[in-house]
Amino acid sequence: MTAAAIPTWRQYLELTKPRVVALLVFTALVGMFLAVPGLPPAREAVFGLIGIWLASSSAAAINHLIDQRIDKLMARTAHRPLATGALRPAQVLVFAVALGVASMAILVLLVNTITAVLTFASLIGYAVVYTGWLKRATPQNIVIGGVAGASPPLLGWAAVTNMDGPWDWQHALLLVLIIFVWTPPHFWALAIFRRDDYARALIPMLPVTHGVTYTRWQILFYTVLLLQVSILPVVFGMSGFFYLGGALVLGSVFLWYAWRLLDPPDEFFAMRVFNYSIVYLMALFAFLLVDHWLPLLLG
Repeated sequence: MTAAAIPTWRQYLELTKPRVVALLVFTALVGMFLAVPGLPPAREAVFGLIGIWLASSSAAAINHLIDQRIDKLMARTAHRPLATGALRPAQVLVFAVALGVASMAILVLLVNTITAVLTFASLIGYAVVYTGWLKRATPQNIVIGGVAGASPPLLGWAAVTNMDGPWDWQHALLLVLIIFVWTPPHFWALAIFRRDDYARALIPMLPVTHGVTYTRWQILFYTVLLLQVSILPVVFGMSGFFYLGGALVLGSVFLWYAWRLLDPPDEFFAMRVFNYSIVYLMALFAFLLVDHWLPLLLG
């Protein structure tokens, strides 16, 4: 299907990176459920998720706007609405601002101020600091910029607690830490496979600046670190043995993928690592959620 044949509403939906945002919103939802002993308050949970979803979508649209030049040069992104000319920059800007304003209004008026502030900081961190500066400035772009992308569990936690409890910041930030450490091996696996695209677009991703072999070792290092970080919720009493078992199995498989990537069977193995990393994060947070509810279900 050509760009002209795709309905306009689907072009706008494409701007929001729906699959990426769905994963972020899921981690925010898990943060909400882990923050309280029972069900989270309905109003704060529902409108908190809507606000976080709108803000994430706004950040994604701004990413499209800033990256429109390089998107035209990369096979992975050449189909995007701005790259194909299906939408104009002014349309994307208005759309992104509208989503951002709606997000802030919902969070301030229907959730709480701390969630609105943290969400706005995350939006600026990803859309402006990472996309507009870090991405083009350093091969550590995804590491430093990963803080913004790792924030949804904190945002979800803040939405239902207002961060009033003595352990709220510590426990919420443990979830952020997991995603923060997960981001480099996740994204560098994709960068290895798409390194020619990044080189053509003059983006200093690690495989471009330091080579594929070095990047593979960095992926292994961060995967080992991730396995350790993933058990911290058990160490700090947030989760129990059900989650621990799931985290160890999922982490061991991830570690096998990272080790195998040092001498991969083919060029496409990096994409298999990338795809597993998505399954890993979804499953890990699902284990967190089930482990949280087990005592209630069994009691």
